[in-house]
Amino acid sequence: MTLLDAPKFDAARDRRNTTLLWGSVALVFVMLIGGWLTSGMPVDWPWNWYTHFRARLAVNHFLDAVEKNDLEKAYGIWTHDREWKGHPQQHTTYPFERFEQDWSPTSSANDYGVIKSHKIVAARLSGNVLLMGIRINGLKSNALFLNFEPKTHQLGFSPVELYLGP
Repeated sequence: MTLLDAPKFDAARDRRNTTLLWGSVALVFVMLIGGWLTSGMPVDWPWNWYTHFRARLAVNHFLDAVEKNDLEKAYGIWTHDREWKGHPQQHTTYPFERFEQDWSPTSSANDYGVIKSHKIVAARLSGNVLLMGIRINGLKSNALFLNFEPKTHQLGFSPVELYLGP
């Protein structure tokens, strides 16, 4: 076989390869859009979308437990320790009694009263934590700002407030 004896052009094979190529490109595009929507449409790099997804999931589970007044479950989510009752000495910086004062609907330290609904309206990575702005009970003023530590999956009060718009 010499250089001038090229194989005959196979139109079916060429069409199949082109279809596979464009199908693969479309699949990657659909997966990127699906990942972006699943993680809450963050304005961030794609490699940070999983952090946004985990944080939204943790905050939604936490606030759902607070709305149901299941503070023991909520505290387990807050500390990312479901078995916190077995070793409360590990959580001395923010003990359950203080947590109850902050989140109980009947507590005077709770700024929101009975929490009936929540909506995450902003989430931004700042350093090594994800800051989240949450509107409680549909109020536009007095939003709740929490941070999520991606390495330990713990929640905390954020000292930084995000701009949530007018």
